Amino acid sequence: MNSTPEDDFAAVLAELREVRACEPHRIDMAHADRVRRPLLQHDGRLLIVAADHPARGALGIGDDPMAMASRDDLLHRLAAALENEEVDGVLGTPDVLDDLALLGLLDGRVAIASLNRGGLAGASFEMDDRLTAHRLTDVLRDRLDMGKALVRIDLDDPATVRTLETVAAEVSAFAQADVPILLEPFISRRVPHGQATRIVNDLSTEAVVRSVAIASGLGGSSRSTWLKVPVVDDMAAVAAATTLPMLLLGGDTSADPEGAFRRWADALVLPGVRGLVVGRSLLYPPDGDVEGAVARAVELVHGAVQAPNLPRRRAGRA
Repeated sequence: MNSTPEDDFAAVLAELREVRACEPHRIDMAHADRVRRPLLQHDGRLLIVAADHPARGALGIGDDPMAMASRDDLLHRLAAALENEEVDGVLGTPDVLDDLALLGLLDGRVAIASLNRGGLAGASFEMDDRLTAHRLTDVLRDRLDMGKALVRIDLDDPATVRTLETVAAEVSAFAQADVPILLEPFISRRVPHGQATRIVNDLSTEAVVRSVAIASGLGGSSRSTWLKVPVVDDMAAVAAATTLPMLLLGGDTSADPEGAFRRWADALVLPGVRGLVVGRSLLYPPDGDVEGAVARAVELVHGAVQAPNLPRRRAGRA
């Protein structure tokens, strides 16, 4: 009986697990051998696939609270997305980036390290977004290309100031090391949810503009700071709030995927907007067609621009 692509990928993942158990030093070797590229090339725009949600306990998409629970499935979807040569890179926590490095899927890509996953989804301490994943020392060790930090601001929660202080220190450190850092700011608040509360992000234009203003001033230098912002009603006002480069946040668009693509297209032409960071919308599209969703996003970000033939290892190197 001939093997299927699914069988082949299952064998690759079995080998990956064996390497993790018996030869973990190969993770360091995979990062050291990774073929790197400039952050920006061709048209100066980026399409980044995000895969850092699970480490915050945020596994749900739409009505399925455990949609991202299978790591094999997530890696299979990431591999499918990265088959498109014009996907510029991946945003992930150490476990995800280590897996992708072992698989050879980060060669010729931008690798963005997720820094603060401590504010676990639904926790009483959710607003305490201290750094619990990558740090600058890890980024430098693994030759990663950028860091990313969530910056949620709840004016009623004292934990916010700890988050701001922590992120500001990391912004200063990244600037000193000449490594870009991507800040994802929100104005957030707790709202009643059954017998408890939950945190929601204020996606009004005024709130997003305010969060951009706060995040832009964090740290001792803004020379390395980029912003990751949600797409809201008046994106022209958001773009006008800063001179820092911005990437658009995809978010969970399962309720209106077509509307999301239209809003992304409109926002991508604004000054300072350099591309998209999209996770669930591309990896778990409603119709299940990962390749199709990625192709549409590529067309939005890069249009007809052709990517160069960069040397890159394919899935199968574990």
